[in-house]
Amino acid sequence: MKQEDLAFYGAFAPKLQEIHDLMLHEIQAILDSISTDSETAPAEHLKCRIKSAESLKEKLRKNGLPQTPAAGLQHLSDVVGARVVTHFIGDIYTVLERLEQSDKWQIKKVKDYIANAKPNGYRSLHVILTMPFGVGGIETIDTEIQMRTIAMDCWASLEHQLKYKKNIRNTALIVDELKRCADEMASTDLSMQTIRDLIQRG
Repeated sequence: MKQEDLAFYGAFAPKLQEIHDLMLHEIQAILDSISTDSETAPAEHLKCRIKSAESLKEKLRKNGLPQTPAAGLQHLSDVVGARVVTHFIGDIYTVLERLEQSDKWQIKKVKDYIANAKPNGYRSLHVILTMPFGVGGIETIDTEIQMRTIAMDCWASLEHQLKYKKNIRNTALIVDELKRCADEMASTDLSMQTIRDLIQRG
């Protein structure tokens, strides 16, 4: 964490770092257990982060909550978050099965935006975990893992830029194009999964 983030989180910082490291280690172990062959490895990459003080305060402000670390830990699910980017859709659900078997956390909720895409075309699988905390009177916190394919991740990156960049022209056109691309990419993801399944069957 940066110095400003350490200062903001205060006494919560060491435990947050511990949870961050635990999630990173456990998810990586799950990925390694699925395949040790680099050609069939389920994930393109794995990232884990603790939300910056600036981002946390902004999210709390938007939700009408006090801009304090305690409020974030008690009311938000992504103060600590991880992202797994896979090659194929099937890998996402394989990883989900392994996440459900871990004794490091409890699965609180699964939001499947792959089976049920958002109206703008966003697709991803969000897994909310409840993990022991035990600092400052907070017994547990929720953390989040987002899983998506490379195509979904590329799309989400563009959509994020659209959402946060100011003074963009032709916004309506871009929104329509993004939705069209999301649908085409989803179709391609399914086709790629089918081809992979056929290859693996031999």
